[in-house]
Amino acid sequence: MENAALLNAIIDNAIDGIITINERGVVETINPSACKLFGYQPNEVIGKNISMLMPQPDQAQHDEYIRRYDRTGNPHIIGIGREVQGLRKDGSVFPFRLGVSEVQFSGRKIYTGFIHDLSREKEAEERLKEYAGQLEEQVAERTQSLRETVTELQHAKEEVSQSLEKEKELNQLKSRFVSMASHEFRTPLSSIQLSAVLIEKYAQQFNNPNIAKHIGKIKNSVGNLTAILNDFLSLERLEAGKVEPVYTRFDIVKFAEEITEEMQLVAKQNQHIIYQHTGTVSMVSLDQSLLKNCIINLVSNAIKYSGENTFIEFNTEITESHLIVAVKDNGIGIPDSDQKHLFEAFFRAHNTGNIPGTGLGLNIVTRYAGLMNGQIEFESKVNQGTSFTISFPIAV
Repeated sequence: MENAALLNAIIDNAIDGIITINERGVVETINPSACKLFGYQPNEVIGKNISMLMPQPDQAQHDEYIRRYDRTGNPHIIGIGREVQGLRKDGSVFPFRLGVSEVQFSGRKIYTGFIHDLSREKEAEERLKEYAGQLEEQVAERTQSLRETVTELQHAKEEVSQSLEKEKELNQLKSRFVSMASHEFRTPLSSIQLSAVLIEKYAQQFNNPNIAKHIGKIKNSVGNLTAILNDFLSLERLEAGKVEPVYTRFDIVKFAEEITEEMQLVAKQNQHIIYQHTGTVSMVSLDQSLLKNCIINLVSNAIKYSGENTFIEFNTEITESHLIVAVKDNGIGIPDSDQKHLFEAFFRAHNTGNIPGTGLGLNIVTRYAGLMNGQIEFESKVNQGTSFTISFPIAV
């Protein structure tokens, strides 16, 4: 008797709704939580067919579900573990997750349904969708604002070649932009990035591909803006003479493999970065931060200017006196007329079209390499691809 009383107390105080029906679908018991969910008193439900708690078409098809279950023994036909709709007494419909168990009791079958209300989860999901949309709009607005600013800087660059006075004006404009970018863009970008990460974390329980897609767009947009800001800030530090190489000894193979794994995550569909090392040793002494910036910049360009379903070759080689880093793609290539200007700040080849970029990356790469006494060379043909090679003198 105590066990029965305990079981009844558990059922009566359960947070989820619990309903039992017989083989004909007639309700035999219903706990208080289920009554509250559906808006009925127990005497209004007990003795009635369970289909009264279902909207169409489940209401009309429920008895057939049970008959098919008896014939086949397949639990999925009666909705185990899936999201279904419930019909309240007032005619409103709400979502819940249904679990059904079959119990043999006193020589007959009893079906017990466990009902977990999903209304709050669905409301939270909708709020997350709205919030993701608002964040995406904010990113789009800031992206447009930053693009307009970059465009103004590119126009100013064309004017500096006309006179020394205009060159001074451009330097002042760049300084103002860098200062503005640091204070006005980095803080909100960090907030947007953090919010996107939090949304992704809290939205995992809903397993909704639309939320994941929009969060991905937000992250990509923030990443693009951050890369642009990093280019400008790197250039400013170089021109101010604030960059000094700090040499450390490290394993170039492990270092390059980590970069390859990192860049593969941002590659286009079916783009594959193939890394290979040549040499019997792998330890070198260079500035890891500057070297990583050079490699990431070259691999990013290879990803950007190559199509889907392509391979990007990334190789390192240690000779008796040099570390050689090479990145090769089979992308759009660089026109011959543009190659002599390739390492100039703000310069972009004429065949880049709508592919985004600041024209600063290769300028920064050649200057970082120069700080470590490195030499950069390249070969390129239009529509056949480009190969960059940086050679650093080292003590292995």
